[in-house]
Amino acid sequence: MAPRTILYTGKGGVGKTSVAAATARRCAAAGLRTLVVSTDPAHSLSDSLELGLGSSPTRCGDNLWGQEVQAQEEMERHWEAVRDWMGDLLAERGVDPISADELTVPPGMDELFSLLEIKRHHEQEDFEAIVVDCAPTGETLRLLSFPDVASWWLEKVFPWERRLVAAARPFARGLLDIPMPSDAVFDDVQRLVESLVGMNAILRDRSATTVRLVMNPERMVVKESMRTFTYLNLYGYLTDAVVVNRVLPEEAAEGYFGPWRAAQREQMELVRSAFAPVPVLVAPHLEREVAGPEMLDRLAGELFPSGEAQAVPGEPWDVLHAEVSRELVSENGTATLRLPLPNVSKADIDLKKIGLEVVVRVGAHKRTIMLPATMAAHRPRAASFQEGTLEVHFERGDERVGADRAG
Repeated sequence: MAPRTILYTGKGGVGKTSVAAATARRCAAAGLRTLVVSTDPAHSLSDSLELGLGSSPTRCGDNLWGQEVQAQEEMERHWEAVRDWMGDLLAERGVDPISADELTVPPGMDELFSLLEIKRHHEQEDFEAIVVDCAPTGETLRLLSFPDVASWWLEKVFPWERRLVAAARPFARGLLDIPMPSDAVFDDVQRLVESLVGMNAILRDRSATTVRLVMNPERMVVKESMRTFTYLNLYGYLTDAVVVNRVLPEEAAEGYFGPWRAAQREQMELVRSAFAPVPVLVAPHLEREVAGPEMLDRLAGELFPSGEAQAVPGEPWDVLHAEVSRELVSENGTATLRLPLPNVSKADIDLKKIGLEVVVRVGAHKRTIMLPATMAAHRPRAASFQEGTLEVHFERGDERVGADRAG
């Protein structure tokens, strides 16, 4: 059986590592063999747990292990032949060795290799729950979202490319004056593509793997989380909860923190509008730094309370929301947004697009949906509502200033 895997991502500084560590401790306390692993190049998991962690799983307590994946080690394991070849290629063009070594690793590749460590843990089946503290971006998840293209390249293009290079290698050096890739380079690329396909299958297993977005109730942070949420939906990854951390308590509404509390209340309304129907988990701004077992367990208690205080049914290891909340498909310059709206009549729906935001009003309730940047030039042309699902059809064209309305 596949281990329950939870990936926490979000903007830097929102408390993502603390939330991941707190979730892992709660899973371990319930008897699940749990690994909390950091794939963030700027690791802080050791500081959060107040334990020294290494590049392999380190025991942190009963049923709990921690790991800080070292991207350099993973790249040397998976990408060494490619780096050597590219390094030689750059060096022959006069690039100094240090710069050449840096340029052999494309942006985002270090975290990509770190995430592949999750695949290895799935294959070894040593853990029942894996909690991942991802780097503060959703970009790497997008790199894993093209299994069909990767499979096609691996099955159709790669064999021919390899044969052509092998045939050309004896005389290409004299003609082109560049080192041709060796079989070891092709082996590295093939292993990487196969790993991407396998990793994608893990991430798309919605019965076992989900993503949780962590944010603070600040406008810039919420907006970035909305964009990440859009891409997660677009590529079929299941977000089963969003976490709003460091919310000021009601007693802060008076005095110096009053304006901050009012601004946070406004952002909380946006969160519930933008991420519905995904559950929203809320943790207050605690009076002490969240580090060490005591404070991590306290944070877990705030996020996952029991009994009557439980705002969201389920335990930390459960899949808290089982469906991708919206779907966006595009073809030939058109796009269709599908949004489930159960128990709603067509007459109650009001729709408009402002920039990259689609605002859907149903009576007194509002849903705000962030579109991907590639749809900046699209405008709504028609909308339909059938069997509880709203479909908004977009066409590429000149963007009008202001709001476009589709009835």
